[in-house]
Parts: sequence; structure tokens; C-alpha cells
Amino acid sequence: MIDLYTAATPNGHKVSIALEELGLPYDLHVLSFDRKEQKTPEFLRINPNGRIPAIVDRDNDDFAVFESGAILVYLAEKTGQLMPSDVKGRSRVLQWLMFQMGGVGPMQGQANVFFRYFPEKLPGAISRYQNETRRLYEVLDGRLGEAEYLAGDYSIADIATFPWVKIHDWSGVSLDGLTHLQRWLDAIDSRPAVQRGLARPSREEGDAKIKTAQDILVR
Repeated sequence: MIDLYTAATPNGHKVSIALEELGLPYDLHVLSFDRKEQKTPEFLRINPNGRIPAIVDRDNDDFAVFESGAILVYLAEKTGQLMPSDVKGRSRVLQWLMFQMGGVGPMQGQANVFFRYFPEKLPGAISRYQNETRRLYEVLDGRLGEAEYLAGDYSIADIATFPWVKIHDWSGVSLDGLTHLQRWLDAIDSRPAVQRGLARPSREEGDAKIKTAQDILVR
């Protein structure tokens, strides 16, 4: 059994989607940002960085894993699914996973902050992060013009990237002209396991808890 500590953010949904895709049983623990539950001593013993998501694998001596990308790799390796075992295939998945972790997530997260949450409007900051997010989307679109999924077959790289691209409107970033990216987005969005993962927890629960610019910057 996996304990999942999470909230309704793109990074949180990465893990709930992966758990649903892998068919792993898990208990959901939704943390309230209002009550700063991610900063409690109990949670900091699981994730010393005080961010969501995090998991505890009860079937592996209560092993705790934090950082969404690290969790995805752990779950893929635990089950032997969603990531190839051969050196080249595994590397392709990790390359696109790192592209999301180091690029799409941080840049679009800043676009969210300055476009939606920052107390004053800073046009230069908004355009800088929206433009960089759009550029990264164009890289994704180019790759998806060559392959059905980012690493060839459906993998944790797609699961990591999908929740961010899905909320492109919230970031003020258009998908106009990115036909391959739109095709990929629609295909993943239609998967039953993805739909279940997006509901654990729901966006409505997340909207009720995310109140500040700092809250959205969770990885």
C-alpha cells in the first residue's frame, strides 16, 4: 500500500495519475495549504522540503519518497512499467522527464504566479515566463511530430508533462498551431486512469486550498 500526500496541483496529479495507471493501491492524504499541513513536523519527516507530493511505500519498510519526478521513477522501477529497462529507452524517458522537471514545470509555474497570483502586475515578468513556456511547448510539439509519445511509448515522461500542459489556459499560454501537442494532450486526457488520477484530489479541492503565489510553487 502507498500513502500519497498531495494536493490538486499539476505536480500532485502526476503521482495520482501514475498510481492509477499502474494499478497500485494507495491511500490519499490531501494536505491543506491553508492550515500549512505541508509544514508540520509529521510531514517534514516524510519530505524535509515541506512540499507536495510525497509518498510512503508501506510495502517497502515505510520508505518515503519526495519530489514528483523521483516518485515517478521509483514507481516505474517498482512495477517494471511506464519506463523501459534497456539503457537507451530508459534514457529517453529520463531525458523528457528532466525536460519537464527542469523546464516546463518551473517556467510555467512562474507564469502561473505572475499571471494569476502576484499582487502586482509585472508585464515584463508575465511575458518572459509565458513566452518561455510557449517555447518549451514548441519543443514538445516538434518531438510529438516525430513520435506518438515523448519517449516513443507512453511513459512517466508523458504523465509528468501532461498535467502542466492541460492547464495552459490558466497560465495564459496558447496551444494555437501546436497540432501535435494538442493531439497528444487529447489522447492522454481520454485515458480512464488519467481521468481517475485528475480526480484524486479534484481541481475544486485544490482551488479551495491554493491561496498564495508560494502555494503554487510546489514540486
